[in-house]
Amino acid sequence: MRQATNEKPLVHVIDDDASMRGALEGLFDSVGLQTQTYATAKDFLSASLSERPGCIVLDVRLPDMNGLEFQTRLVQTGIGIPVVMMTGYGDIPMSVHAMKHGAVDFLPKPFRDQDMLDAVMAAIERDRQRRVVENDDSLLKERFETLSPREQEVMLLVTTGKMNKQVAGDLGISEITVKIHRGAAMHKMGARTYAELVRMADALKPKLGKLGR
Repeated sequence: MRQATNEKPLVHVIDDDASMRGALEGLFDSVGLQTQTYATAKDFLSASLSERPGCIVLDVRLPDMNGLEFQTRLVQTGIGIPVVMMTGYGDIPMSVHAMKHGAVDFLPKPFRDQDMLDAVMAAIERDRQRRVVENDDSLLKERFETLSPREQEVMLLVTTGKMNKQVAGDLGISEITVKIHRGAAMHKMGARTYAELVRMADALKPKLGKLGR
């Protein structure tokens, strides 16, 4: 199912300091952002997450795991929500390393409210863009799966630049049959031109393994 990307964003705050969680909740509420707070990383990882765009604001040192371990767990569980890290002075090298592995920003404590808001807004925008791409990819996969196995074969071959006659020889079918399957594939994929079909095939190729091909 395609998810809307214009829903009200949600900021996930993970910090074992209750006063910091409360302060951030108040800050984000002042600009119309909804907040969900967690005392530990495990609390977040075990929660049922909504499909709304948002970001994670994370204290780099938590009782149960540090920021780098948390990022590894996000990758392992397939959570793509962007992360903004809060860090003490001695944790800056760890935070720089975390940014190289995907964190959007890190803010040394104490930080200015505006700096936190700027970082969070940038992270939310990144998450919106990520969801748009994932929705587009999901729609392509859904359309591709409506093609018959032969239509899929024809589509993947004709979009490599082969002529209909060559594709017919590769598959052991007539050239007219190739044209029929090619036309059906274009119709089902929603491609108005051959160039659009090529672009769709290129976008699908990294995912074909997941489609059982």
